[in-house]
Amino acid sequence: MTKRDAIFPAGRQALYETNRYSAAIRSGDLLFVSGQVGSREDGSPEPDFEKQVQLAFDNLTAVLKAAGCTFDDVVDVTTFHTDPATQIEAVSAVRLKAIGEKPYPNWTAVGVNWLAGFDFEIKVIARIPQPT
Repeated sequence: MTKRDAIFPAGRQALYETNRYSAAIRSGDLLFVSGQVGSREDGSPEPDFEKQVQLAFDNLTAVLKAAGCTFDDVVDVTTFHTDPATQIEAVSAVRLKAIGEKPYPNWTAVGVNWLAGFDFEIKVIARIPQPT
């Protein structure tokens, strides 16, 4: 059996080591990215919601980049929200800037009551581009 092929963005390894998970796992030509939150460099939550969402997307971008991917390679998105009714517009604005043009990836939004001090989390599955 092949060991997991873990992907880590530069500069955040300590956060993943402390919490004992991988930022992403490559399996064949698929990349499974762990939930990314709007954490500051020290791992603490960004208190401003819009900034927290943008940081989550920035953190996700760094993980995708570490695997040689961009948002164009994302096929499936799951977002978690502590108050979906009041948060969805802010999330959608950041999401549409990041995701770009049609065709859009799948998107599932889930309301939750706990995200370890955060109000938003995003996880994705991406197809890793093959060299041409």
